[in-house]
Amino acid sequence: MLSSLNSGTTTHPDPAEAAQASSSLRVVAIGGGTGLSTLLRGLRRYVSLPGQPCGELCKVADLAAVVTVTDDGGSSGRLRKDFNMLPPGDLRNCMVALSEEEDLLVRLFAHRFRSGDALEGHNFGNLFVAALTEITGDFAHAIQLASKILATRGRIYPVTTTNATLVARMTDGSIVRGETNITASRQRIEQLVLDPPDAAAVPETLEAIHRADLITVGPGSLYTSLITNLLVRGIPEAISEARGIRVFICNLMTQANESLGLAASEHIERIYEHTRLPIFDYAIVNTTPFSTATLERYALENAAPILPDIERIEALGVRCVTGNFALEGNVVRHAANRLAAELLTLAQSGARKR
Repeated sequence: MLSSLNSGTTTHPDPAEAAQASSSLRVVAIGGGTGLSTLLRGLRRYVSLPGQPCGELCKVADLAAVVTVTDDGGSSGRLRKDFNMLPPGDLRNCMVALSEEEDLLVRLFAHRFRSGDALEGHNFGNLFVAALTEITGDFAHAIQLASKILATRGRIYPVTTTNATLVARMTDGSIVRGETNITASRQRIEQLVLDPPDAAAVPETLEAIHRADLITVGPGSLYTSLITNLLVRGIPEAISEARGIRVFICNLMTQANESLGLAASEHIERIYEHTRLPIFDYAIVNTTPFSTATLERYALENAAPILPDIERIEALGVRCVTGNFALEGNVVRHAANRLAAELLTLAQSGARKR
């Protein structure tokens, strides 16, 4: 409030402007797949748009999603092959997650065609991004334009604009190329690389990481959604040197050939084997037990809850944050609102463990 010296009256700022002024946090979320989309849905409610204030919830001044672009299956894979473009699927999911989901345009972007020889299986949002890429000649610019059309509460960047392929060395020594083939393999992943190995980060992502108060990695498939981003040149170094707090969000369940049998600390160890740098200050780990029905259903897929080995996590120099971060349904997902609230509490505390 500012006091008027001439009149002795008090001038009250506009509530929307006051809310915007209190939105001081800069957040970068790194990942891919449904895990990143879930997290973004939780963070979205804390970000305001011009003319669409979020009132007392406003805590985030800037939200940037950094998204993997190595998918080579489904609609994204077909577009990648036919148009020699980067796969838009994970980026499109992030656009939808950061938009008002009841909006008809958002539903349109999420629509998947169920018939038609050429269209069946394609997602409208993917086709829209492909059209914008042809018009602009720039995939990253096409993503920004599509985000504006959807009025997303945040910015979305591909981690790289290099058309890179995932290559995995499996535990039996075999080499498997392509994300779809890696995911389908019955062997366990031992090491992951990009081809070409010098794929560089989009400059805007490095700048966002540098300025961020909070940087998250996860949740998502350990190798094909998380580590794939950290293989991009410049990303591990930027996170290592960042001034903001850096948080690993551990998955809830193990995943065949990516994390089967791995405890929470081993997820961090696998990441560090690829980054060759310690990049986390905190790890958020679910410690609430699941129902018997959920355990039995996941056991049929040879999956189980990830062991929260807190002492081993903290022995890595990573402070562990535990609690109930799960939401049970037909599939187990992170509880987006609880997760986002915990992350922003950490960021607002300004605590940094080095």
